[in-house]
Amino acid sequence: MAYVINDGCVACGACEGQCPVGAISMGDGKFEIDPATCIECGSCAGACPTGSIEQG
Repeated sequence: MAYVINDGCVACGACEGQCPVGAISMGDGKFEIDPATCIECGSCAGACPTGSIEQG
């Protein structure tokens, strides 16, 4: 299952640059992951300082 960003996101952008396939973009007040593009590598989760990214 693709990773998802929960409401703990503070829109710092740390995750966006870590995604090797460009699946992360800014949404409405927080970043979002496109589930169709996500390859489930977990790079974003490791980069998130608030622990707001989890496997959906």
